[in-house]
Order: sequence, then C-alpha cells, then structure tokens
Amino acid sequence: MEDLIEYVAKSLVDDPTQVRVRRRDTSSSIIIELHVAQRDTGRIIGKNGKVANALRVLLAVNEQRDKRVILKIV
Repeated sequence: MEDLIEYVAKSLVDDPTQVRVRRRDTSSSIIIELHVAQRDTGRIIGKNGKVANALRVLLAVNEQRDKRVILKIV
C-alpha cells in the first residue's frame, strides 16, 4: 500500500527524491504519512483537494476493512 502511494506521488511531483512514505499502525487506524518537498505540496493536494481525495480512496479500497485509513500530507 505504501508503495502505491509512493509511486503515484513520485509521478506527480517535480522532485521525486523528496518523497517519503511512512506507515504507523494504531489499534483502530492506519496512518500513512506522505512527505514531499514544500513546493510540491500543492501538486499532491490538487485543486480543491481532488488529488488527495483520490489517494485516500486508493488507500481505503486497498486496505483492511476493520481499520480506518488516514492520509497525512506533510
């Protein structure tokens, strides 16, 4: 799952070397932290948050049903 987010993010940004994905598991949720260069944050969020929402949908479809998946863009 992290590999998918990393692949999509690297395809969208100007500086793919700055893309890092980290996963943290809690008892009730999975938190995916996506780190990109500051100037690329807008590309990952997208107009009206459409790209970020699409990434969240990919995570929700791809992950377990018993845990909530949270995408944090840092």
